[in-house]
Amino acid sequence: MSILKAAIIGGGNIADKNHIPALKQLSDQVAVVAVCSRDLGKARALADKHDIPHAFAHTAELYRQCAPDVVVICTPNYLHYPQTMEALAHNCHVFCEKPPAITAQNAREMADLAVEKGLTLAYNLQLRQTSEWALLMRCKADGLLGDIYHIKANFLRRRGIPGWGHFTDKAMQGGGALMDLGVHVLDLALCALDYPTPDQVLGNTYDLIGKAGGKGLMGSWDPAKFGVEDAGTAYLSFPNKASIMLSASFALNAQSDRNRNLEIFGSKGGVNLFPFTLHTELAGELADVQFPYLEEVDIQLKNTAAFLDACQGKPSTVCTGAQGAILQEIVGRIYQSAEGTTL
Repeated sequence: MSILKAAIIGGGNIADKNHIPALKQLSDQVAVVAVCSRDLGKARALADKHDIPHAFAHTAELYRQCAPDVVVICTPNYLHYPQTMEALAHNCHVFCEKPPAITAQNAREMADLAVEKGLTLAYNLQLRQTSEWALLMRCKADGLLGDIYHIKANFLRRRGIPGWGHFTDKAMQGGGALMDLGVHVLDLALCALDYPTPDQVLGNTYDLIGKAGGKGLMGSWDPAKFGVEDAGTAYLSFPNKASIMLSASFALNAQSDRNRNLEIFGSKGGVNLFPFTLHTELAGELADVQFPYLEEVDIQLKNTAAFLDACQGKPSTVCTGAQGAILQEIVGRIYQSAEGTTL
């Protein structure tokens, strides 16, 4: 098997701490040959830190000089669409940070071009790689849950508005807590239902804390420049009457600093995902079954490996371009439903 050449677009923390280390651990499959950032000094510093030979300020030079096989996109959300389309046009497989894009139309065009070119487009939604999720999929396959008909999906922070980067800039990010956090648990909920499209979407968004300011647990932010939702909720209903209740927040006056979880309800059993508990009947009695020995795994490493499997035509658990388009469409419908209701 030939070694794939990978290029990183974006010189920030997610490239430095997540993607490059994972790719380096998979050196039998891929070699990182370049970093590209609009700030050449930033690109060069990141390349030097990780012993990557090339650094560029312009993608045109990257493609001309390095001709990568794989491009990993680690830039703000508004750049995902143009940079993915450019990479696909240069016949590169693409591993893009979440969310897929700013709009559903963009995400659909990205997915369609990948199919047209016969290339892999995937998104870095790493919670699919947790041991808890793998166990849920086994329980589902074994019939322990029966028909799943309702899911509560939460990714909540009490005061976790990021005090760095562009997370509160709507023009660059497209949205706030739903775009950054909600997509992770919404992706899992949709996976549990085999990724259907809802026939009804009702959503609300809020920005009361973000615009008022206050104590933060992830740095300080400027309330005057806060342009996204600090919290969002949605109810999704599907043609088979299954439903999802989604909640996501950067800031919410709640008890826990952080609450990331799925509660899954089926006709034979239910699951609390984090920590994993199976709610069922055993020997004619109600039972809660816990799994205290689940392996802790490097979910970024596993998701990167799953992406490379997809590039090589192997079975993979990575979020596909087609699934990303459905995900982005639903997020867009939540925002459309919430228009005029933001408090």
